[in-house]
Amino acid sequence: MNLALQFAAESTTRNPLLPATYDIVWSAIAFVIILVAFWKVFLPKVQIMLDARAEAIEGNIAKADEAQAKAEAALQEYTAQLASARQEAGEIRDSARADGAKIVAKAKEDATAEQVRITQTAQAQIEAERQSAVVSLRKDVGSLAIDLASSVVGESLNDDQKASALVDRFLADLEASEKAAK
Repeated sequence: MNLALQFAAESTTRNPLLPATYDIVWSAIAFVIILVAFWKVFLPKVQIMLDARAEAIEGNIAKADEAQAKAEAALQEYTAQLASARQEAGEIRDSARADGAKIVAKAKEDATAEQVRITQTAQAQIEAERQSAVVSLRKDVGSLAIDLASSVVGESLNDDQKASALVDRFLADLEASEKAAK
């Protein structure tokens, strides 16, 4: 019972929320040991790990910035090449149009020259055929006229000089009458 009285006396003077002094001392010693161990062992390792992670992140950011710069440079180069290709295509297109116009002009010029040549050849051929027809007709008309005159006159007009003069006079009269009719 004594013990129960002692316990009751102690419990009345102590705050029930505060632990005993020996518990506080031993808890403090354990806390200090854990704190020192944490401070000396765990914290440097965590700090090294965090530093490595920060360096990796910064390295990745630097690589990303470098990759982005390269991508922008490649884009600019691509854009420049595209603009150059478009300009070159425009120049080629303009050159092709100019060449096409030259070819068309040359073809027209050649066609015109060919047309002139064919026309001149045709006119020369027509003139030659006309001359040949005139000569042939003169002979035929002359012989017909002599035959007709021989039958009208009743005598033979086989004298070449007379016949020739008679035919020339007849043809001259015939040409004069044609000119007058026009």
